[in-house]
Amino acid sequence: MAQKPADLIVHNADVTTFDPDQPKAAAVAILGNAILAVGTDEDVLKLRGDRTKTIDARGATLLPGLYESHMHLYAGALTLRRLNLTSIFGEDALRSAITEFAGTNPGDEILMGFGANYTMLGKDRAITRHDLDAIVPDRPFFMMSVDFHSGWANTRALEMAGILNGKDVGPNGEILMGEDGLATGELHEHGAIGPVMALCAESKRETAGLVGYEPQDVTEEEREEDLKIMLEGMEHCASLGITKIINMDGNRYQLELVAELERRGTLPCRVEIPYRIAVEYEGDPIAEATALTEEFKTDKISCGRVKMFMDGVFDSHTALRLEDYPDRPGFRSVPLVAADTFQDLCVGADKNGLQISVHAVGDGAVRAVLDGYQAARDANGPRDSRHRVEHIDNIHPDDIERLVDLRAVASMQPVHPPGSAGLPLEPTTTLMTRKNWPLAFAWRRIKDAGVPICFATDWPTAPLDPLFAMQCAMTRKPWAPDVPDQRLALSEVLEAYTRKGAYAAFDEDRLGCLKPGFLADLTLIEGDLETLGQEGDLSVKVGLTICDGKVTYRA
Repeated sequence: MAQKPADLIVHNADVTTFDPDQPKAAAVAILGNAILAVGTDEDVLKLRGDRTKTIDARGATLLPGLYESHMHLYAGALTLRRLNLTSIFGEDALRSAITEFAGTNPGDEILMGFGANYTMLGKDRAITRHDLDAIVPDRPFFMMSVDFHSGWANTRALEMAGILNGKDVGPNGEILMGEDGLATGELHEHGAIGPVMALCAESKRETAGLVGYEPQDVTEEEREEDLKIMLEGMEHCASLGITKIINMDGNRYQLELVAELERRGTLPCRVEIPYRIAVEYEGDPIAEATALTEEFKTDKISCGRVKMFMDGVFDSHTALRLEDYPDRPGFRSVPLVAADTFQDLCVGADKNGLQISVHAVGDGAVRAVLDGYQAARDANGPRDSRHRVEHIDNIHPDDIERLVDLRAVASMQPVHPPGSAGLPLEPTTTLMTRKNWPLAFAWRRIKDAGVPICFATDWPTAPLDPLFAMQCAMTRKPWAPDVPDQRLALSEVLEAYTRKGAYAAFDEDRLGCLKPGFLADLTLIEGDLETLGQEGDLSVKVGLTICDGKVTYRA
């Protein structure tokens, strides 16, 4: 039988395949949603037919489609409509930014900002509702911290949320109270942030996905708006070369949204949505996750995983440490899930063949997570589970060896270290304590130990652009002369965003590599990738994104 001609050919490219049998090539042919051939221009162009579309890459770098292995799609998409405060420092700059945003958004029910640094108004100055009242006293205003674990609200927002006088928000939250008996405006974790977020209709659905609940009483109009929001977020992903995302907002509602977009033929990315187990869950979450895994299973949509939180972040004293916080003797924070409960959940998920991902920032949290994975192995026997530890801002050296022994995956974010991506060093570096700096965001140490590493940004806690994240991984400076250099090489960061991303999602037999028979996800990058090892503005950009054989972005 004669070979069918290709539907699409990308040629005259510098192709890095991540296929050990054929590491380099010049052209790739696609038929349907799969790769037909990889090879020289001469060989691949022979597969042209009358209807074949050809794209001249003009020498640009062609890679497997990029993975974003940890992000929050709905929340990230909403930030495209909100006030970005990541580069704002000082009272004047904050006043100017909020005033301009308020003027251009007169109809917003609540003004929402994101990316606010804890030290925005000074290293030793806490942000309060009074600071925000001085800028916008008559409209509710809330700004989320850069790590999305804290936030600051003005008095009007606190009043409307019913928390100005404080409130019991459970174990997963804290409302800081002032000497006057009223809230200061600073809120920690979702239990405290949620009431303010609920003042915005979309934020109710946003919070539900983040913490593991289903939104209630969604109207058809709101659902259509949410489809639009999700699509906007994925189109933004495609413009940055991303072809698959692990969306850590885990509920049925968001799975149904992406399934509807796939049904309409407008889904521009592959999407995995783990089932987020709420801190105060009810019923049988493992059974629910298993059911979603069976129900949502296509080439482009999947579940297959549970997501949990073990701790928060250093800057709000909610990261779980093995030793006391330097400014709070006797306090190490507390795990968000009790040890016995967590281990039972790990055993159940593992028994049902589900992958597990757990947010663990502090070294105490990482250890607690590994204890859960060990409990699963002890109960169910060893298997290729690839359970993941998300973030690993700090780790005890003994636990690096446990990562290896348990065959766990390190899911890390090169845009998170203080001093990178415009983040200030304080207060994180002090709260982590000086002795722990050598094993802070220890990509090099963890990778050299033999632990698989996949990279991501945790968007919207950091800019989504994978090329910027790669640059951060290659240019990060140690915090002190005696602190080990954790930088990775270009080949390693590319692998963390392609082949290792596929491995971390059990996709290595179909994605993360350019070879015949694999699904046709490709990313074309224009410019010299070696420049990612230099600081400054990026001199490379995405020129073309192909997902499932279809062009989803072209510059």
